[in-house]
Amino acid sequence: MTTLYMKADSNNIAENVIFSGDPWRVEVLKKYLDNPIQVAFAREFNTYTGTYKGVKVTITSTGIGSPSAAIAMEEMYECGMKVAIRMGTVMAMNSHLLGKFLVPVGSIREESTSKTYVDASYPAIADFQLLQVINKTISDYGFEYENGLNCTMDGFYSQMKESKFSLERKTDIHHTFERLKKVGVSGIDMESSCMLVLGRMMNVKTASLTLVTVLENLSQVLEPVERSAKEETLCKLALESIYRFAILKEKI
Repeated sequence: MTTLYMKADSNNIAENVIFSGDPWRVEVLKKYLDNPIQVAFAREFNTYTGTYKGVKVTITSTGIGSPSAAIAMEEMYECGMKVAIRMGTVMAMNSHLLGKFLVPVGSIREESTSKTYVDASYPAIADFQLLQVINKTISDYGFEYENGLNCTMDGFYSQMKESKFSLERKTDIHHTFERLKKVGVSGIDMESSCMLVLGRMMNVKTASLTLVTVLENLSQVLEPVERSAKEETLCKLALESIYRFAILKEKI
């Protein structure tokens, strides 16, 4: 029986799953898989399963935001997912992070979807063993990372980026950034906390591997050529981390 939205089943989904927000970034990931087979491209969910260095991996997309990310987590869990990496981009609070990787130890739950599963006091934290594997992989590839604190929000134009409408309404977007800086938040996204909470509740080893592509309110952005190259690296790091984690589990 196939899942409702992603049109997947346990026969075509691996225990190791990489989630990308962008459906088209999945097409970049696909290039590094051996014998990738497209499971389906339904709504915002673009899904392939193949192998990377002999390890079976499913790559799929969530679209933007926690509601669809929760659907993706639910349906991949239904199909037998055991390990999950949320791979994507993130907005950072500090200029020194632009172009670097943020692998958060945890995320503040300012999105609403995870609260439909469990009380807001439940922590959104990464699996520490998977986190350490990702850290080592990034270092081995010669790149810099930070294990900062993330905050996940629902409103892009109401909380993270000024728009014509927010300016008309005199919404103070910058208050978001100042408030989060005071409590040591490194980056803001729209999926991580929900996925970390669900992963922990499902007993799925879950972590978030993100690339800082913009600073607060898009005050600075990676140039297109650099961003494209770094996103290719992001894909390689996610796949290599899945592979290394699978090998580590075999040894335990």
